[in-house]
Parts: sequence; structure tokens; C-alpha cells
Amino acid sequence: MNQFPGVIGRKLGMTQVFLGDGTVVPCTVVESKAMVVGKRTQAKDGYDALILGLGERKEKHTSRPLAGQFAKAGVAPRRVLRELRCSPEWAAGFEVGQAITLDRLFDVGQLVDVRGVSRGRGFSGVMTRHHFKGGRMTHGNHEYRRHGGSIGTRMTPGRVKLGMKMPGQHGNATVSVLSQEVVRVLPEEGLLLIRGGVPGPASGLVEVRGAVKRRGGKRA
Repeated sequence: MNQFPGVIGRKLGMTQVFLGDGTVVPCTVVESKAMVVGKRTQAKDGYDALILGLGERKEKHTSRPLAGQFAKAGVAPRRVLRELRCSPEWAAGFEVGQAITLDRLFDVGQLVDVRGVSRGRGFSGVMTRHHFKGGRMTHGNHEYRRHGGSIGTRMTPGRVKLGMKMPGQHGNATVSVLSQEVVRVLPEEGLLLIRGGVPGPASGLVEVRGAVKRRGGKRA
């Protein structure tokens, strides 16, 4: 489980960054103005984590149990809540109600893992969903140009095997992009520029944490 320091934010879109040698780097802009609205401790909950809140939420749209938790913590209601596990030392460095500054979490050139929900594309065929080649366009082919072809066998075993790639729901799934480079950190604006694309549409919720497979994760 990834327990490197991280933050939640909104994907604003993509832009370009010009390096000193003239290289153009495509970047995804992530806006994060999250704050700590709660904590989990080993003594009370059996693990350590920070509960981050993002976006404002009207009190009339907040349920009474949730409003009571915000009131007990002494913070304003937040629209999005996410729980990020971390080390006890990292959690001890934050207080409830404290804003998360990006320059404390990330450095330029650091590698991060980004997780979000991909765009939903509804019911899609095999060419869109699984990148099938499709049938030939000519030479007697009739109404089978974008079909998947045979899906089973004959008498033995006489059924469609499990895991066969077929048309169905495409997208709208949690997707992680690993080891993406941090190009810019703008703590005053609450912006983080990450090299390449990240899952999800514009204004979609994303989670950014230190990379687990390569260098990039840092402890408190």
C-alpha cells in the first residue's frame, strides 16, 4: 500500500512547459487546496492516516452526522473527503484545520503516482474497448467490419471461455498512472504540473502521491 505523502486535487486540464533548451513538455495541471479535517491514529483506529477535505460544502447540504464531525473538529464542511494512510511521523506534523502546501509534499523532478476515475464511454464495441483490428473492409465482407469474430469453440468444451474480450462497459474505472515527473510546483496558486496525461476529465478528482516503484517517494 502506498503510504508516501500525497494530496487530493482537481484536474484542470493540460498545458505546455518550455524548458531552457527549448524542449516542449506536455503537462497536466492539478489544483489542490486541501486541508486536514481529521486524523486516524494507531492507538484509536489501528492505523495512521490523514483525512483531507477539498472544496466548500453548504451546511444545509450536509447530513447531521457529518456536520457533527466537522463541528467537533472545528473546521468548515468540505465537499470531498479522502483518507490517505501515512507514517505516524508524517501525520504528527499536521494539525486538524491546517492547509496542505504543495511545496512541502513535492519537489520538481520528483516522481509521483496519480490515480483518478477515467472517462466513462458507455457500452463500446471490441475495437474501441480492446483495440481489435476488425474485419476486412472488402472482398465479400458484409456487415462484419467491426465485429469481434469467433468467441468460442465447438463441442469441446462447448462454451465461451471465461475472460473473453467482448463488447461492454468501457471507462468509468479507477486508473493509476505510475512514475510521472513533477515539472512545476506553484504553492501560492495551489497548482501542480505533472508531465504527461492523468486519468479523468477536466475538473475530475485525482489523488497524487509519491511513486512506489521508482524514486520519488519521501518520508517525513
